[in-house]
Amino acid sequence: MTLTEIANATDLYKSTVLRLAASLEADGFLVRGTNRLFRPGPELWRLGALYQRGLDLGDLIRPSLHRLVEATGETASFYIAEGDERICLYRVNSPRSVRHHLEEGHRLPIDRGAAGRVLTAYRDSASTDGKKVRDRGFYVSIGERDREVAAAAVPVIDVHGQLRGALSVSAIRSRFDADARKAAILVLKSEAKALIGLLPASER
Repeated sequence: MTLTEIANATDLYKSTVLRLAASLEADGFLVRGTNRLFRPGPELWRLGALYQRGLDLGDLIRPSLHRLVEATGETASFYIAEGDERICLYRVNSPRSVRHHLEEGHRLPIDRGAAGRVLTAYRDSASTDGKKVRDRGFYVSIGERDREVAAAAVPVIDVHGQLRGALSVSAIRSRFDADARKAAILVLKSEAKALIGLLPASER
């Protein structure tokens, strides 16, 4: 940004901006290039790296899962891929007495179920089925892994466009009708979108 742009955006005098900018430059928070434009300095990168190292992914995912359960009344999960399996990394079970119950850390096949299909879709870019899932932005499974269970899942993508996992809502099949599926997909997409930019950069 130019000096004038910063002054207009902050409603400060240019002289005040220059004084503050000098302090920020001295500590590496701001850099002024040869073109006289101000940009973020390297100290911000260091602070960002410290933040990412101290961040527990669960601190970001669990609130989303609780909101999904509250909105749908069903079980919400976050899965990651590992080899030919998917791992239920975080989970909040439905408060209903009849529900799809699973514990965190449980491993399931990656080629069946909504979350598995989503994770698989981002592994093979040449797959026609995978492209359909990526284009739609979700997958619904009805009795694929367990004939009594149905689920909907969406990808969780970070700000760099990398797949970080899959958010899923699962329910007893008889309760997961077309209206319930549509509502679940909407809230799943909303939560996945909210996570963009919050997730630490992938180490892969």
